[in-house]
Amino acid sequence: MVLVYRYRVKSLIGLLNRQSRACNFVWNFCNDRQKDALRFGRPWHTGFDLNNLTKGSSKELGLHSGTVNAVCEQYAKSRSQKRRPYLRYRGKKSLGWVPLKGRELKREGNAFRFAGNTFRVFHSRALPEGKIKDGTNFSRNARGNWFLNIVIEVDVVDRATRQPLRGVGIDLGLKEFAALSTGEKIEAQRIYRSMERALATAQRAGKRRRVRAIHAKIANRRSDFHHKLSTRLVRAFDYIAVGNVNAAGLSKTNLAKSVLDAGWSSFRTQLAYKAMKHGAWFDEVDERFTTQICSNCGALPDERPKGIVDLGVREWTCSVCRCVHDRDTNAALNILRRGRATLAVGIPVL
Repeated sequence: MVLVYRYRVKSLIGLLNRQSRACNFVWNFCNDRQKDALRFGRPWHTGFDLNNLTKGSSKELGLHSGTVNAVCEQYAKSRSQKRRPYLRYRGKKSLGWVPLKGRELKREGNAFRFAGNTFRVFHSRALPEGKIKDGTNFSRNARGNWFLNIVIEVDVVDRATRQPLRGVGIDLGLKEFAALSTGEKIEAQRIYRSMERALATAQRAGKRRRVRAIHAKIANRRSDFHHKLSTRLVRAFDYIAVGNVNAAGLSKTNLAKSVLDAGWSSFRTQLAYKAMKHGAWFDEVDERFTTQICSNCGALPDERPKGIVDLGVREWTCSVCRCVHDRDTNAALNILRRGRATLAVGIPVL
């Protein structure tokens, strides 16, 4: 399993700023060579071709040769993934980025050594034993802080050692961030909306540093909420089923601000990798009609809340079995049932 450990760098910031500008130069050089290939009808450059074109430039640029190669390879990879003939140039407004080969980064106590320089970091958590892989890089955020992102391969807990006995279904929403099949409801934080007034004041006053600080605080608070909740769920339950609500589609509607503030996709990503790390079972299931199907008898009654029109109906009674349902809890129970059907394949205990 591959994880990324992030540490804030507290030394040699000036060196990283200079190297990031050199990395931008290499990136733009690759972009120019790609445009030349298009202009003269030549084959598009691969990462290997770009490495040959930049051979011997590391000393002149003040970069490690592995960093130059990593920039070239990332350029070719990004161009291929985006399916574009060439990419945007990197300039002053681009966030700083210095990639490196995993084998070049060495541990030195609570610091890390790369290319003859020792980078001291805020050692917020211990780095596990494992192979440091390519993709490791230094990156700068909008506030000018540098971070070391270490891609490391770690061992995962075998799921066979953790029987899926305790399960939970999760229905993601806006009024409540999540409704669990156990009946518990997680209140929505509305972090962006709580700081919207302060953000608007700073924007009108033209205080760019204050605006960046507020945006960073919003992102940090949201990430902290997601991490704490996902960790609690993975430790409490052996298997987790969550609805595949279309966050990208809803972000194009009049609910966009609330959907983006909730951060459903980020939360599901954290649940997925933490479940794998702790040996739990995780699945995203189709959530269509989960609010309309009776979780008690499985019927789809005629009198049921339908679509956005009946979004205000929070409780309803099944006309078949006369069971009274809370809308969100009923959806979570149906999600859990569908998750069990998926997870039961090949699991004798289920």
